[in-house]
Amino acid sequence: MIIYNVTTSVDDSIVSDWLNWMRSVHINEVLACGIFIKAKISRVISEVDSNNTFAISYTCKSMKDLHQYQIKFAAELQKKHSDRYAGKVIFFRTIIEEIQKFKVSDSAF
Repeated sequence: MIIYNVTTSVDDSIVSDWLNWMRSVHINEVLACGIFIKAKISRVISEVDSNNTFAISYTCKSMKDLHQYQIKFAAELQKKHSDRYAGKVIFFRTIIEEIQKFKVSDSAF
């Protein structure tokens, strides 16, 4: 599995609107592309942060799938975000390859 993670620091003045828009519009539009099989939004907790940093993780089956998203859909969806929140968010993207999952029952203590 491939996890496409977008970490976003959001200006205090738009946090509520941004979270609402992400939950009700943007994440649904990304999932509607048919590339990702799930998504989640998390708050990044840090001693030096304002509690306005979030990680949105989208999971797809392969790098080929992610590449298709980047070619066909990413520019338009990113533009919608930028047009709405220009100058109010800072973000970076990372790509993570899931190698193996572990559960408590999988480990010997």
